[in-house]
Amino acid sequence: MTYSSDSPHGAEQPRGEPSGRPGERPFGEGTPYATLQNMLSDTAWQVLVAAGVVAIALGIMVLAWPGATLVVVGALFGAYLLISGIFQLVGAFGAHIPRHLRVLSFVTGALSVLLGLLCFRGPAQSILLLALWIGFAWLLRGVMQTATAISGEGMPARGWHLFLGVLTILGGIILIVAPFGSITALTVVAGIWLLALGIIEIMHGIQLRIHLGGGAPRAEHRGLHFPRFRSQPHPQA
Repeated sequence: MTYSSDSPHGAEQPRGEPSGRPGERPFGEGTPYATLQNMLSDTAWQVLVAAGVVAIALGIMVLAWPGATLVVVGALFGAYLLISGIFQLVGAFGAHIPRHLRVLSFVTGALSVLLGLLCFRGPAQSILLLALWIGFAWLLRGVMQTATAISGEGMPARGWHLFLGVLTILGGIILIVAPFGSITALTVVAGIWLLALGIIEIMHGIQLRIHLGGGAPRAEHRGLHFPRFRSQPHPQA
C-alpha cells in the first residue's frame, strides 16, 4: 500500500498496487486475458453444437438421396483429377524437377486430366473411377500394412495391424470387383458415420456448456476493459 500526494487538496490517499513483480502484467479474474479465455470457452460449445447439427444434416441427406450424393461426389472427384493433372503438367516443365522425373510427372498429369474429363461425361463413369481409385488405394495400403506387420516382430499391437491390413485388402478387392454396389454401400456407411459423429459433437457441446455453467453471459464478456495504472511519482531531490 502506497500513498499518492498528487490530489488537489494535498491529502495523502491510499492507492493499491498491482499484484506481482514490477513490470509483470496481472493475470486473473477480471483481466482482459481471463475475459478472452472465458469468451473462447463459451464459443467452443456453440461451435461443437453447430458442427454436430451440420454433420447430422449431411448424414440425413446422404441416406435419403444416395444416388444424388454419389453424382455430386463423382463430379467433385472429376474436378479434383482435372485440377491436379493440370498442376502436374505445369510442374513437369519446372526447372526444379529432375530430368528423369519430368516424363513421369507429365504422364501422370496427362492421365489425371484424361480421367477428370472422363468423369464429366456422366455420373456412371465418375462413380466407377471413384470406386476403382479408392479400391486400388485401399489395396496398396493394406498390402503395405500387412507386410509391415509380418516383418516387424517387435511392432506394438502387431496383431491389430495385421488384422486391419487384411481387412483393408479385402475392402479394396471388393471395391475393384464390384464397384457400383460397393460404392453405394460405402455411401450408406458414410451417412451413418456422419449421423453418429453429429450426435457425439452435440453431446460434447452440451457437456461443455454444463461444465462452464448456464445462464446469461458473464458481465466481463460484454467488453474488454483494460486496467489503467497510474505512474509512480518521481522522488524529488
